Amino acid sequence: MTHRILAIPGDGIGAEVMPHVLRVLDALGMDLSVESGTLGGVAIEEHGTPLPTSTLDAAREADAVLLGAVGGPKWDNLPMDRRPEKGLLGLRAALDAFANLRPAMLFESLANASSLRPELVAGLDILIVRELTGGIYFGEPRGIESANGRRRGYNTDVYADGEIERIARVAFDLAGKRGGRLTSVDKANVLEVTQLWRDVVTEVHADFPNIELNHVYVDNAAMQLVRAPKQFDVIVTGNLFGDILSDAAAMLTGSLGMLPSASLNAKGQGIYEPVHGSAPDIAGRNVANPLATILSAAMMLRYSLGEETAADRIEAAVNAVLERGIRTADIMPADSDADVCQVGTDEMADAVIAAL
Repeated sequence: MTHRILAIPGDGIGAEVMPHVLRVLDALGMDLSVESGTLGGVAIEEHGTPLPTSTLDAAREADAVLLGAVGGPKWDNLPMDRRPEKGLLGLRAALDAFANLRPAMLFESLANASSLRPELVAGLDILIVRELTGGIYFGEPRGIESANGRRRGYNTDVYADGEIERIARVAFDLAGKRGGRLTSVDKANVLEVTQLWRDVVTEVHADFPNIELNHVYVDNAAMQLVRAPKQFDVIVTGNLFGDILSDAAAMLTGSLGMLPSASLNAKGQGIYEPVHGSAPDIAGRNVANPLATILSAAMMLRYSLGEETAADRIEAAVNAVLERGIRTADIMPADSDADVCQVGTDEMADAVIAAL
């Protein structure tokens, strides 16, 4: 079977890393049909819009979308609806990619790169399931208005029970394939919308009696992530809280440059992208870490293409490279006596391919 992939390099280091990721996929020897598209800042420059119709049409036809990072200060002064990030939000909404999977897994050889003590993070393996197409990022009404000489900004955090139910079912199902524990994060003591969240997650739990469920307020969840992160298995939460907590969890692993993500719809079609940004300050300098996007490709193989063995091969190759002490600058240890070797983007990708 030929798998159809839409590869969108994006901006900054995304455009630098994507060719290497396609080389990794090619090294697997699979039957992949890869089409290219534009999104974000480069799409604004070329098409006048962050999400061209041609890219959206190709994404709808693909089995999966592999995306580099988008955005950058060059476009920060554009109107809100024309910024690069709007293209990404539009793609997620158009594909109804409501389930964002953000793993925070620490490779054993990187335990010393975490901001926490190694004994707190050794063996860390958390999966954050973030609802991605609802909540305050999409709620209406929203805007900035002027009245009586003052300005007032407002956004609406809104969820329907069906939106909560479907993300809860994804999270319970994933917890059943892992450690059997699910933590639902809300702020039900203050926000009515998250009281509904808690109620619906509790109702869905009745269909998953073998999963252990607990509810945690978001402020406590943030504290617990940096106090004792290994207490968590799967975390499910809304769009805003998930955005914040997943970045906090990312730093437990040592670097944003190591973390992949997946955004899935009900058909299993997904958008796969690194957690890190476009980092335009280092773009084109052969210093960016390509591993997050390479690992995103592994998630693509597993969740959208059903190629579990190929996904395992990529992850094993990344682990082997790290065990050999090969590091990009972002994951170099502070200890100058450590037995590691710093390499650039090109060399790191070459090492992964050699390990494959």
